Amino acid sequence: MKFRTEVEVKPFAQKIDHQSRIFAIGSCFAQYMADELQEAKFDICSNPFGVMFNPASIHAALHRISSCRLFSHEDIVFDRERWFSYDLHTSCNAISSRRILTRANASVAEGNMRLEDADWVLITFGTAWVYTLNESGKVVANCHKQPASKFTRHRLSVEEIVEMYDELMRGVLADKQVVFTVSPVRHLGDGADENFLSKATLKVAVAEIVERFDNAHYFPAYEILNDDLRDYRFYAEDLCHPSIVARKYIREKFFGAILSPKSLQIVPRIEKIARATKHLPFEPNGEDYKEFCRRQIQDIDSLPEIDFSAERAFFESFVY
Repeated sequence: MKFRTEVEVKPFAQKIDHQSRIFAIGSCFAQYMADELQEAKFDICSNPFGVMFNPASIHAALHRISSCRLFSHEDIVFDRERWFSYDLHTSCNAISSRRILTRANASVAEGNMRLEDADWVLITFGTAWVYTLNESGKVVANCHKQPASKFTRHRLSVEEIVEMYDELMRGVLADKQVVFTVSPVRHLGDGADENFLSKATLKVAVAEIVERFDNAHYFPAYEILNDDLRDYRFYAEDLCHPSIVARKYIREKFFGAILSPKSLQIVPRIEKIARATKHLPFEPNGEDYKEFCRRQIQDIDSLPEIDFSAERAFFESFVY
């Protein structure tokens, strides 16, 4: 007897391995998956401008990064002792205009290099709802707690999203494998009905993009949480974000579908070495812990293709 419908993810024809270069951009779920890949020692650059939720802002960020268009004073705003940009997440805010521009333009330069070199691009859409500045009609990536009267809210259409990404897929993304995901995070601030409408809009748009381009793919993170897991125990306390267990389950599905057999095999060994750096010894200067560190160094030596420079330095500091 079956008590749930498991979402089966078809293996990707192309695979990510530890020689792949990856660029990730989008919602907080995209950042989570990027962090998981980074911890597993994959070469990944994620969200140079901070977390972004809507397809229009992600599209604008990819354009700025690919063209290496730097930020100027016209792109930043001062309010309540902080400088910010409507094109950047709040994590990029700074107390001086010089600092925010320096940081932002360093992110543009690094992002340009990493996007250009990337073999894979991971894009996660969070919501189809956007906020535009009344004075300019510009879609903002973040409202930065500015008065609601400054903005007009509307939902992007399927056609608008497809048109934006059709242009990107024929341009800067043409030579890359692109994986689209609709974030399973619920945007209940939009209202339950409007959240479902938003997610449906994103799903239809992504389906159209994937159908048009051979190098575009879809990973069903949204379906896994909402149909396979399908229970509030798989949500965090806010009932919007996936729980730790749900994120690990989705990660397992993602890794299983997209990683090469070799990388999938060595990921547990990599994670074991990383966990060992957090081991709390009974006596750090004792012989038992030194032997423990020697074993970790041996494990590191058995994976010469992985950069364990930080972990090696950590263990060697106790041995020598």
